Amino acid sequence: MQQIQLLIHGEPCDAASGRTFERRNPLDGKVATRAPAATPADAVRAVEAAQKAFPAWAALGPGARRALLLKAATALEAKSAAFAATMAAETGSSAIWAGFNVHVAAGMLQEAASLTTQVGGELIPSDVPGSLAMAVRQPAGVVLGMAPWNAPVILGVRAVATPLACGNTVVLKGSELSPATHGLIIEALQEAGLPAGVVNFITNAPEDAGAVVEAMVAHPAVRRVNFTGSTRVGRIIANLCARHLKPAVLELGGKAPLLVLEDADLDAAVQGAAFGAFANSGQICMSTERIIVDQAIADDFVARLTAKAKSLPLGDPRQGPVVLGSVVDMSTVKRCNALIDDALAKGATLLCGGKADSTLMPATLLDHVTPDMLIYQEESFGPVKPIVRVEGVDAAVACANDNAFGLSAAVFSRDIAKAWNVARRIESGICHINAPTVHDEPQMPFGGVKDSGYGHFGGRAGIESFTDLRWVTLQTTERHYPF
Repeated sequence: MQQIQLLIHGEPCDAASGRTFERRNPLDGKVATRAPAATPADAVRAVEAAQKAFPAWAALGPGARRALLLKAATALEAKSAAFAATMAAETGSSAIWAGFNVHVAAGMLQEAASLTTQVGGELIPSDVPGSLAMAVRQPAGVVLGMAPWNAPVILGVRAVATPLACGNTVVLKGSELSPATHGLIIEALQEAGLPAGVVNFITNAPEDAGAVVEAMVAHPAVRRVNFTGSTRVGRIIANLCARHLKPAVLELGGKAPLLVLEDADLDAAVQGAAFGAFANSGQICMSTERIIVDQAIADDFVARLTAKAKSLPLGDPRQGPVVLGSVVDMSTVKRCNALIDDALAKGATLLCGGKADSTLMPATLLDHVTPDMLIYQEESFGPVKPIVRVEGVDAAVACANDNAFGLSAAVFSRDIAKAWNVARRIESGICHINAPTVHDEPQMPFGGVKDSGYGHFGGRAGIESFTDLRWVTLQTTERHYPF
């Protein structure tokens, strides 16, 4: 069992009330982490610490910020073993997934370091004689970042890295399901030598989340909010930000379609589908959630994918290497079991896997899924995946777009021109041709459309999200006025 603390103005501390909450391992129910149950007053103290640190951090040269972020990347990578053990304890995830998280997150810090010299602007021709007109990007202020449990290192680092590179200070609100994992990120940033108050860390009991978040969003010093999580909670955050006129970046749920066209390389499509569907037991916002296959090659593809799914190792990640570890809790099991029951009752065919009675859920495929089945529309967020058979490209595109979400998508075809045109027709913020729906790189613009949210993380798009664009003029000659 790990016991962690808040971080406010560089000082580890408990909640002012002394209260704590527990995160238990999903497999055996043992206490994995005991964390402070911060109050709204604690949250406000964290925001005020970030506010106090902002002027000096914003004024620090880009080279100095870059050096600190590179040190943080090194410190983060050095904690790989700790991240693997902590993620297995808190969320039941595999060592493969933990290692991938640390690798990508370290890259995000390195990419953020490279962005420090790209927070610039442009000269704009003015009609006023002698007026030097500029559009200048400047740090916004305090950024509140909220990260989920499912890719905790990647998404925790993403919530703070680009904001820091741009000269903002941050408060990270850790997930109630992975507080110690998010705490390790904060440790790495502190070990890198970031000044006191530049990064602050809050954890809260689940029942206190609404009050704690509202206290921070309402604070005048908070100038940006970023949230990654469910669409249900994202709507609440969006409403709260709208009330307080705070710009937000929201990366929410997904129902990523993977289209296998008639001329696809089936071996490549099977590998991409299996990875996209079952990495981290399907608990990724970009997870393949609907496998859409042309009827002409469906039987062959389905047979190959079923064999692949059956071969994926399932087990307790604390006892050895596995591909599928534990899902996060029994509510995931109940949700997925209900989706299986509904689909089978309405005519779907179970190819492999099936209902589970513990959080060790096998890779499960349902064939002949139709729009009247719940799994056709609803996000499983688990290792239960539907296969939808269609006839022709237009039907495949229509199926892909027949959903409220729009985060990631994939198209497999040997005809690259055709695949490109299909990708253009799919309503998603991200689309990969002959590659899986699950893919992330720190320099890429990451964001969704429709119910998957708005705004972008990553690269130069991240700079736009976490800075203010100001119009500044300098009059270099005498100006003439009409009166």
